[in-house]
Amino acid sequence: MPKNLMIVESPAKAKTIEKYLKDQDFVVQSSYGHIRDLPKGELAVDIQNDFQPTYEVDKDKKDIIKKLEELARKADTVWLATDDDREGEAISWHLKETLGLDENKAKRIVFREITKNAILNAIKNPRQIDIDLVNAQQARRILDRLVGFELSPILWKKIKWGLSAGRVQSVALRLIVEREREIEAFRASSSYKVIALFDLGNGKQLQAELKKNLLSLEEARRFLEDCRQATFHISALVKKPSKRSPAPPFTTSTLQQEASRKLGFSVAQTMTLAQRLYESGYITYMRTDSTNLSQEALEMAKQTIIERFGEKYSQPRQYKTKASGAQEAHEAIRPTDFSRMEVSSDSAEQMLYELIWRRAIASQMSDAQIERTIATIDISTRPEQLFAEGEVILFDGFLTVYMESSDDEEEDNSKSSNKALPPLQEGQALQLAELKAIERFSRPPARYTEASLVRKLEELGIGRPSTYAPIISTIQKRGYVVKESRPGKERTYHELVLQGQSIKELEKTEIYGAEKNKLFPTNTGIVVTDFLMQHFADVMDYSFTAKIEAAFDEIAQGKLNWVKMLREFYDHFHPKVEATTLIDRKEVPNQRLLGTHPETGEPVYVKLGRYGAYVQIGEGNEDEKPKSASLRKGQLMETITLEEALELFKLPREIGNFEGKPIVANIGRFGPYLLHDGKFYSLGKEDDPLTVDESRAIEIIERKRQADQERSIKVFEEAGIQILKGRFGPYIKKGKLNVSLPKDKNPATLSLEECEQLIADYQEKKKSKNKGKERKTNSSKSKKKE
Repeated sequence: MPKNLMIVESPAKAKTIEKYLKDQDFVVQSSYGHIRDLPKGELAVDIQNDFQPTYEVDKDKKDIIKKLEELARKADTVWLATDDDREGEAISWHLKETLGLDENKAKRIVFREITKNAILNAIKNPRQIDIDLVNAQQARRILDRLVGFELSPILWKKIKWGLSAGRVQSVALRLIVEREREIEAFRASSSYKVIALFDLGNGKQLQAELKKNLLSLEEARRFLEDCRQATFHISALVKKPSKRSPAPPFTTSTLQQEASRKLGFSVAQTMTLAQRLYESGYITYMRTDSTNLSQEALEMAKQTIIERFGEKYSQPRQYKTKASGAQEAHEAIRPTDFSRMEVSSDSAEQMLYELIWRRAIASQMSDAQIERTIATIDISTRPEQLFAEGEVILFDGFLTVYMESSDDEEEDNSKSSNKALPPLQEGQALQLAELKAIERFSRPPARYTEASLVRKLEELGIGRPSTYAPIISTIQKRGYVVKESRPGKERTYHELVLQGQSIKELEKTEIYGAEKNKLFPTNTGIVVTDFLMQHFADVMDYSFTAKIEAAFDEIAQGKLNWVKMLREFYDHFHPKVEATTLIDRKEVPNQRLLGTHPETGEPVYVKLGRYGAYVQIGEGNEDEKPKSASLRKGQLMETITLEEALELFKLPREIGNFEGKPIVANIGRFGPYLLHDGKFYSLGKEDDPLTVDESRAIEIIERKRQADQERSIKVFEEAGIQILKGRFGPYIKKGKLNVSLPKDKNPATLSLEECEQLIADYQEKKKSKNKGKERKTNSSKSKKKE
């Protein structure tokens, strides 16, 4: 039996480490994450007794605990090698407590990369569990439980059943709701951008612009009129040397932002992929707010840069972290071996690794040397000047491997391309080929993407590297926010064009406001935010939430007592919870009177219901329910008008016939759909149930039938059984029951009898499993009674 037992959180991490310790008399086991936590469905915190928590071992982890206890008993030393952060420290503490390990036997080790050297160095430098870090994690967990446990029932009683609130998630939701309201309140103004094109001969052209836009159509018209007889010449030609420096290596939040911009990954996807790369030993720990690199990393990067690009491309740098509470002893996210370029056959993992490699390498490379040229062009008939700008990269430096993206790149297509200008001379006369004044509109604030929301939270000091992804996942799971793409709308704009002596006035159309993977608040999210803002302003306050995060940091540093911190919070928070019992449900903003029905005179409301927002005519009575209709996607309770509500009552709408049976369009719980011959067909994003016509409806029905046919392998109509192709292989479908086929069965040759036998076997197996669960439940109940 090996003398040493090492416990880590994940099997993948255990596998990588075991590879390095195979000759060291070690066995490496995984705890599969947290082994115990506050039990679900109860507070499990003794508020009167210094907020003492009652932890419970996860029932799915009991076999793992049993195995670890057995191995720990036989081992001389147990090495607790969970992640080097508060969460990891807490997991080690829970393992030590649950396994009953004494101080002499349990050794805590940490490393921020899974390499042989890092692990062996950690083993040489063990320490005891840092109780301050544990207390910081406990304080966060207990505080979040208190807030959720006390706020959620209020939302059930005052708004609707099943809602929940969270300390940080509700603040993140507030950001999204407030941004939506800014966008709703925004009114676009227009101005005219002036662009000149000069003919330089030999097929060469020069583009120049006015620095400021003209404010009206009349002003733009007057400007072009004045330029009819104008002459143009270059009054100044200035060349300015400049440089561009690389961005620092990745922190958790900057990795999430760049992976979103460059690769289109969600925050959760980025963290899952980064976790895999870390556990396989390819990158350093992925939860960090430090931009620091170790001396070893700096040397490795320098060597790689000189070998690949040459001495002049190397410029070692050490970055200082700007994030509050960042731990400089930790490192930025970087490759563990800069000489390694390919690490995974999984394309997403490989793309993320390359992004991390390029960013880290670029941070240690030379500045790019650039020469900017600005040509100033005088107009003989106007006081304004036109400017042409270009740049030449004299030395590419870090740009040879990496260029940082920004959130507004997609939206701003008006930026100059920064290409080199053609040869020009001061005093040179220019021949005007074309002068345009194009109407441009001001833009509302941009909706948040997952990545830009992370950046905002970080700016405000809310959340920490380990919490960004869970925050964003939670508000989406709760149905408070949806992440989706929405098509743009069409609008007209004016364009004036001067060519020769004639001015043309054109009216053109463009699509604006298209959204890609943006975060939109739902009606439920807005109502919850308004309620919490009205009654729990402190909990929803940005600076207050940031102060709580700073308090956790102080606890982690041993500067603040965690019980004192919780007491101060709770004594302020709990009286407000008690005061909400006096709130009248009618005061809650979960419905709004839109007006009266023009024909019946009945009131028309918009309300928040169990399945979302809907409009309703009248109050209804015992004999008859009031007529109601669901809101369409994107419609908000606070902005919908009476006219828009009345349109919704046109649904369900019969739009034609197909095969002698009616086609009906409507909106349901899961969105807009068609109903034909008792079957449902979802409408696409581009289809509106109020305007979709018969031909389009038939196209949707036939396309769905074709897709179903392609999925179908075999059908036993008399028994209502189908064999279908599924995402994870062929399966048998009977009613709502789906049964996977064993690998040794050929779906094309299965008989009805064999299908029925497979269904019966599946049901029997499920029945036995449920009985086992029932026995366990009854057994635990009887133990509690004893």
